[in-house]
Amino acid sequence: MTRPTHTLLGGLILAAATVATWFAWLSWDTGYTVDPETGATSGPYAVWQVAGCVLTLAVVAAVGGWWLSPWLVVPVMTVAFTVPWAAHAASTDGSGLWAVGAVLVLVGTAAGSAVVSLGAHLLRRRLTGS
Repeated sequence: MTRPTHTLLGGLILAAATVATWFAWLSWDTGYTVDPETGATSGPYAVWQVAGCVLTLAVVAAVGGWWLSPWLVVPVMTVAFTVPWAAHAASTDGSGLWAVGAVLVLVGTAAGSAVVSLGAHLLRRRLTGS
């Protein structure tokens, strides 16, 4: 397989895995919970959903960084996660605050995928000498 083909195919698989992560963990829960005692509202995601999503994204970034350049992994994962998150949030939020959330998701996804993919990439180079 040629290098451009490897990069294109790897980028497409990475994008699909990232969108699938969002879909599996966060796409289906849109309800908010109100505590009857305090009246505090929480949601739409439970802590376990976000933790599972972050751990899954870390695995995707690590595998991506092992096989692909972090220069590809970071923008692909960032866009592939932020776009469906923002589209879903925009469709369910009447306040307009989804845009603030989208920026935070974008920055967090970029930072997290950069650290993890670069770490995996450097580890592979160290272990294989390539």
